[in-house]
Amino acid sequence: MQDTISPAAPPSAGGPPAAPGWWVVCLCAAWCGVCREYGAVFEALRAAHPDVRFEWVDVEDEEDLAGDLDVETFPTVLVADGTHARFLGPVLPQAGVLTRMLAALREQGAAAPVGAEAQAVFERIRYARGVGGN
Repeated sequence: MQDTISPAAPPSAGGPPAAPGWWVVCLCAAWCGVCREYGAVFEALRAAHPDVRFEWVDVEDEEDLAGDLDVETFPTVLVADGTHARFLGPVLPQAGVLTRMLAALREQGAAAPVGAEAQAVFERIRYARGVGGN
């Protein structure tokens, strides 16, 4: 069964902070129709995973957070374990895809981070959202 998405405005940035730990950051753009539709899915995932911090970053409105990262496909998602970026790349805009990925990354435990660029993006977002670095 395929997940469905319904049109909605992009979610508000932030929301109530989750306990320290896993982060899911959606890197999108306001002009992108897929991103606008994914907003409702992202909000539902936020509600379903209260132990994970979900953040929405518009790569044009907050281009300083994306830095030199060239986001070519939307939505692009960054997943971090609270300290290290663990995934950075495009995902299908379906709740089940992100849910399965998050579960798999959590099961891996202390796997290797994904790279310096992803880590730098995560650190800028974490700092901008008021969660200091190490």
